[in-house]
Amino acid sequence: MPGQKVPRLFVTYAHDSPEHKKRVELFARFLRRQVGLDVHLDQWYDNLRRDWSAWAVEQLTEADFVVVIASPDYKRRADGAAPPHEGRGSQFETAMIRNELTKDLRAATERILPVVLRGQTADDIPTFLNAYSTTRFHVESFTDDGVAELLAAITGQGPHPMPERGEWRGGAPSRKIDRVLLANGVPWLASSAHVRSATAYINGVAYADSVVLRPFSGEVESLGFVEIELGAEYRRLTAVAGVLDDAEEPFQVGHFRIYLDGSPRQEYRAAHGQPVAVDVDVTGALKLRLEMSRPGVSPGGSLRPGRPPELAWGNPSLSP
Repeated sequence: MPGQKVPRLFVTYAHDSPEHKKRVELFARFLRRQVGLDVHLDQWYDNLRRDWSAWAVEQLTEADFVVVIASPDYKRRADGAAPPHEGRGSQFETAMIRNELTKDLRAATERILPVVLRGQTADDIPTFLNAYSTTRFHVESFTDDGVAELLAAITGQGPHPMPERGEWRGGAPSRKIDRVLLANGVPWLASSAHVRSATAYINGVAYADSVVLRPFSGEVESLGFVEIELGAEYRRLTAVAGVLDDAEEPFQVGHFRIYLDGSPRQEYRAAHGQPVAVDVDVTGALKLRLEMSRPGVSPGGSLRPGRPPELAWGNPSLSP
């Protein structure tokens, strides 16, 4: 966002080989040029004579995050297995990093980010960074997807943020669970022409908030449906599926189907005087589709006497 402080990164690594050195430079360049992070790398500071120890202290102190590039030579020097004259820079930098971890383990663990580039493994991470008990970042490609997990650690904005906590019901054992009626309690995303909300009489019971399919013009719908946004906010769908008591042709059989996020979940058949109780788990679903149809009715055909589909979902409701 404009005006927001850009995170500053210091990349520490070992010059294992010219190829490894070049790969690290390309990685740091991608983070600076393409991602927009304030990245600092020793290769970009070789234009002047410097006190490299003082430079390293400055970089490690000023950086918001320290990116540790795993490699065999870096681990050897960080773990104290290399002679004093080998890789003095990386030995000096890792000593400071160890000191930061000892000073404040939690804060330093969040600030020190071990990165494994393609060609290396977690075994190349210094032992004191606890590669197998703490998070490490494998970067297989210098792309947005390739650095997504690393950026989540830097920005604190992961792909799966924690949802807001709902109201706890454990303290109220006698509390009635609120239900949402599909016929009148939530808006419909879509519905077919001859479907409407109305009172339905099914097997002698009046369901005041029902989804009813009954043609009221000169054409017959072969399939009636409604689609409703759930938003992963509900756990169960309950209803009664059946043929209307006042159907012109009482011997018809209704087919009822439930779809969650475009996939079929349940299917029922109900006859006149023989409704079906519906209780379906909808946990995590984003969209619900209820369908009802009568076999043998051609779509768009003229309404024949005694052949209309007269079906209903009686009081369909959702419980959170």
